[in-house]
Amino acid sequence: MKTLVCIEPGSFKYEEREKPELKAGNAIIRIKRIGICGTDLHAFEGTQPYFAYPRILGHELSGELVAFDNARNFKVGERVTFIPYFNCGHCVACRSGGPNFCVNIKVCGVHRDGGMAEYLEVPAHSLLHGEGLSFDELALVEPLAIGAHGIRRADVKPGEFVLVIGAGPIGLGTMEFARIAGAKVIALDVNETRLQFCRERIKVAHAINALSPDVTEQLKEITNGDMPTVIIDATGNLKAINNAFQYMAHGARYVLIGLQKGDISFSHPEFHKREGTLMSSRNATRADFEHVMDSMKKELIDPLTYITHRVKFNEVKHNFKSWLNPDTGVIKAMVSME
Repeated sequence: MKTLVCIEPGSFKYEEREKPELKAGNAIIRIKRIGICGTDLHAFEGTQPYFAYPRILGHELSGELVAFDNARNFKVGERVTFIPYFNCGHCVACRSGGPNFCVNIKVCGVHRDGGMAEYLEVPAHSLLHGEGLSFDELALVEPLAIGAHGIRRADVKPGEFVLVIGAGPIGLGTMEFARIAGAKVIALDVNETRLQFCRERIKVAHAINALSPDVTEQLKEITNGDMPTVIIDATGNLKAINNAFQYMAHGARYVLIGLQKGDISFSHPEFHKREGTLMSSRNATRADFEHVMDSMKKELIDPLTYITHRVKFNEVKHNFKSWLNPDTGVIKAMVSME
């Protein structure tokens, strides 16, 4: 089968590899769609934590189920996606109901080879039925689940002001699920084109350019002087993460979805006087995936809005580097194996 391997930062190579053979407790999927995400882009740049090369990237995936062992109620030939975080089932996190932050987690396309290939073998327990959704929609469930999980971590309440920093695909999904939770959403980004996308395509009422000299004043005006009670970083940018502590309302929760390699620093007195809460949000759970799929079926969210670029599998190597450039207008690139 044909695969695309990230040999080292900045370098891809198409390789022929053996098609996987079914093992006990696993399933084999014929890949149909591959969404390109920030993790893939950061891996290509060499800035992704938890990463080793060479690696087949790709974990935003959908396809056709071609074989399985011990997968109840599934049928060969049906449309599927899956939860790409493979947990051990017995560590302290798994025992406490947190498979998404398993001590021994193996994330598809990060710790083990992913879905930039014609076929992929996954644990059968990770499978999700297609629920009548298209291959495009199913490939977008995972990134949206990341945002949905972050909103659940923040325990967002109706009427709260939620500031989402970063208007890439993860940030956009976070904004959507904040809206679904009843929040008043504020988008913050340095890219005016993406802010316009927030206003026009996903109907965010408040969008602020982070390069403006009066961001704090704008936030005060929007929130009637209170500042946002929930802040979520979806940038993974160290400067943005550190800077956002000043935007917290007293009693606010600050959730880090974005990930980077450096050390966070902030004023302890300023954070302390607010009795603020700082937390990370890693991956997503089956409940988050199901919430996303249910929201899609109810048309509360239209994930196809995010797809700005489409390529065939044999065009990925040539196009991938361009997706690092915001000037291309890319929000979500979708790869078709057909």
